[in-house]
Amino acid sequence: MMKKIENTYPHVYPEIEDWPIFKLHADRKNFIKEVDEFTFHRLQEEHESISELLSKTIYLERIRMKEDPYKVDPPNENQFWKRISNKLIRKSLDKDEAEAQAVNNELLQRIIHRYSEEIVGTFAKKIFLFARRFLTAFFGRLLNAANGNIWTRKHRLYHHLQAHGYVEQVRELTKRGTIVLVPTHFSNLDSILIGYVMDGIVGVPSFSYGAGLNLFNTGYVAYFMNRIGAYRLDRRKKNPIYLATLKGMSNIAIQRGTNSIFFPGGTRSRSGHIEPKLKRGMLGTALEAQRALWQQGKEDKVFVVPVILGYHFVLEAEDLIEQHLRKTGQEQYLSKKDRSNSIRKALGFAWSLFSTSNDIIVSLGKPMDVLGNFVDSEGNSMGNNGQPIDLKEYFLQDGEITYDLQRERIYTDRLAARVVERYHADNVVLTSQVVAFAAFNMLRYAHPNLDLYGLLRLPPDEFEFDKAKLLAIIAQLQAILQQMEDEQKIRLSDKIRASTEELFRDGIRRLGSYHSKNPLKINKQDAIVSMSFKLLFYYHNHLDNYGLDKQIDWSKI
Repeated sequence: MMKKIENTYPHVYPEIEDWPIFKLHADRKNFIKEVDEFTFHRLQEEHESISELLSKTIYLERIRMKEDPYKVDPPNENQFWKRISNKLIRKSLDKDEAEAQAVNNELLQRIIHRYSEEIVGTFAKKIFLFARRFLTAFFGRLLNAANGNIWTRKHRLYHHLQAHGYVEQVRELTKRGTIVLVPTHFSNLDSILIGYVMDGIVGVPSFSYGAGLNLFNTGYVAYFMNRIGAYRLDRRKKNPIYLATLKGMSNIAIQRGTNSIFFPGGTRSRSGHIEPKLKRGMLGTALEAQRALWQQGKEDKVFVVPVILGYHFVLEAEDLIEQHLRKTGQEQYLSKKDRSNSIRKALGFAWSLFSTSNDIIVSLGKPMDVLGNFVDSEGNSMGNNGQPIDLKEYFLQDGEITYDLQRERIYTDRLAARVVERYHADNVVLTSQVVAFAAFNMLRYAHPNLDLYGLLRLPPDEFEFDKAKLLAIIAQLQAILQQMEDEQKIRLSDKIRASTEELFRDGIRRLGSYHSKNPLKINKQDAIVSMSFKLLFYYHNHLDNYGLDKQIDWSKI
């Protein structure tokens, strides 16, 4: 059942030593060995010429080291790749086939092992417990949960940091298999936030998740990230050996029963939209792991759970929307330099952090199997007719479960489409999103001859939003959204059902409350104004894929 969770749950497995992620990292050496072997054989299957694969990887790595170095990069990187290159030239090229193959295989194994050692982190119980307490304080400050001792305000924190959705079913499924969370992605806080909610509210064993290698540039951050189960994700590396190693790590971790989080959108949503399309790479590892488990004669099941994040404000929104507009608008988008003082920005952030009460919603979508079929609380896959189905039959060939790359790509496409569908159906609408959507469409309606980039070039301080008209639009949206919820096409937070005036007041108070340039506010003259049409557009976009703008009756405004 889909609902808001008012209380926290006890842990399904109270002892951390019983968690799959603890067991995985306690056996880190053998885990890496499995990843190495799996990746090596997979690359041999998929590439006819290992020497070409090696040459391409060396070339791409040289470019990366020259054009985009990180402080966290190993100090011996240049030497490593130089040795690999020299050995490839001296002992592989122009040699007889058997000798060249032996050298190529050795070099491939060395590269894979280097990548797997880099990717796989560790999990330290004491560090995890400290991080749990620290994050309670951090999110408490971020959401201004309460006065009092920052280490003990968990009850009031969970009033603002809310889990919605199929929480009890996910808890049950944790006892019956492995959970793979596939969230929407808006902020660098997302991984830590989701992990904290799943641990502190939902009460399930900790998840393995990828953290961008850039986060490891800072000493203190790197120390903690290295020890709480996060694996390192280097988005600069696009070569096929690295990507295969990354997917191999995910596959083997899932086979070992480790709950996992990965963002199938690939990166943060620059526009603020819920992802309409997903990347298939990491998503496919859940499906591959399920098939591999059956091939080993195991009955363990992998469950995929979409997660939809709802923010009243996104810390990085100003930079993200700027990146989006520069990329999509190109010469049409004229960026204005922000000349505001950096100290003033810092003070504005601090004030918002300590004075603004806010909420974050983590909505757990409807659980499914690796083909996108919904599952019941016992983990049974259900067909479209509501009857149980045997998922194994979809992987059979001549009576045996087999690996079929083309077939599994089709299955992954099917899973991705179902996840996107649930992103929209299980999204919990917030008041700030409704107000932003109404206001930006009002701005657009007032300037019918301007395209998006023309609208964004307008001076915000010269436009006032008529309150009566804005309330009329919001009232229509309330009715439309309520009907959509009745049809199970979306979910609404409680305050969406309040009076239109209450929704408006709550939404405008919370909308972008962190930003120095508020996307919508009531000024001292009691006028409704925007300080940034870009940010208003960003927060409007969360509801943009539902076609709500086409349902507004402007003749009644």
